[in-house]
Amino acid sequence: MAADEVCTTQKAAELLGISVSSVQQLVEAGVIEAWKTKGGHRRIPLAAVHAYKAAPQNGAARSAVPAPMAVLDVHAPVSVLVIEDHAMQRALFERQLAQWAMPITVRFCENGYQALIEIARSHPDILLADIVMEGIDGYEVIKTILGYPELADMNIAIVSSLEPDALEQRGGVPDGVVFFQKPVNFDELRGYVRACCAQIVRQRLRHSA
Repeated sequence: MAADEVCTTQKAAELLGISVSSVQQLVEAGVIEAWKTKGGHRRIPLAAVHAYKAAPQNGAARSAVPAPMAVLDVHAPVSVLVIEDHAMQRALFERQLAQWAMPITVRFCENGYQALIEIARSHPDILLADIVMEGIDGYEVIKTILGYPELADMNIAIVSSLEPDALEQRGGVPDGVVFFQKPVNFDELRGYVRACCAQIVRQRLRHSA
């Protein structure tokens, strides 16, 4: 999710014409999707703010904490692909993601070659990619994806132990890609995936209308 597609709690409050505390309550209630950065700051997808503002039941006189919308209650699960070459890390991802109450299916690939085949086959909705791998690494996979317009709507996140300087030497974080430092803060990652799921569901509903 690109930086210009998210906003702070303060900005969301300005856009909605409500208080910051009301936005915080909406986020906590699950009405507006958000996630927290490593520094503890909330980031809210602009699409979630506009969707809440446009909902007829929210109107000008919004309740601070209306009943949560079942935005993630859809039949078709959101597909997540994780590229991770270490077995212990894959097991950790599998255990953590299985605990999330989200309509997602998760597939794992051990290397970039497997990932490219899986991406071509299934076009996953969300990609969580390690970078440093033998053979085709995560950067090559991401660059390949970004080169295909039909894959432009894929949500991509780098999950790596690389330090910022080393990351910059390898080309930095591409536009539209999110970075998560290892060891992974799974609460932060869960917020990101949840926000992506909500965005994907809205797109599906809009396209099916």
